[in-house]
Amino acid sequence: MKKITIAIDGFSSTGKSTLAKQLAKHLGYIYVDSGAMYRAIAYFAMQNGYISTDFFDKETLILGLPFIHLEFKFNEDLGFAEMYLNATNVEKEIRTIEVSNFVSKVAEVSEVRAKLVEQQQEMGENKGIVMDGRDIGTVVFPAAELKIFMTSSPETRAQRRFDELKSKGDVVSYDEVLKNVQERDYIDTHRDDSPLVKAENAIEIDNSHLTRAEQFEMVLNLVNQVTKTL
Repeated sequence: MKKITIAIDGFSSTGKSTLAKQLAKHLGYIYVDSGAMYRAIAYFAMQNGYISTDFFDKETLILGLPFIHLEFKFNEDLGFAEMYLNATNVEKEIRTIEVSNFVSKVAEVSEVRAKLVEQQQEMGENKGIVMDGRDIGTVVFPAAELKIFMTSSPETRAQRRFDELKSKGDVVSYDEVLKNVQERDYIDTHRDDSPLVKAENAIEIDNSHLTRAEQFEMVLNLVNQVTKTL
């Protein structure tokens, strides 16, 4: 079966990564979590004091971009690739609410986006890839054979994110998570460079009332429909 490029975009906490991992594993494709790349740079900015709740030194972060090396390394025990920042595994660190509070601001920086889009496009040169993010179908892979746009209500997404963080032992409140979701939605859809929009030929899926299994089967059917026409 001919391999294709699958671009999955959508709002935060819609389960994009979960779906992308399922598809990649089932199809034998490469999976790339583009959001993890932006999270890693946000974490780098936090660790170096470039960003806080009332301060963001964009210029110094931009100057530091050449010294940031990002790499995905497959973890056989977990069954997916983890994010490494300058040779250090930061998979756990980048998933915190603290990083979530800053990642959309960091992703607004055009120089950051340019650096990561270039890397992401190189990863997908040979197709057979599933990538999720905010601008995969519009900017990174505008010619992707299958584009999915995922959405659900802010309240549903906040509850999912809250449950996930609680299961990891993080001390957070639902209201805090909902506020973060709403703020990220606004920043993602209103930034000047590559805002979150549904690609013209993307298929929208509202998964507010879908199980993971139902969602997976729905998209797998779409994959089969596309590959049959090639």
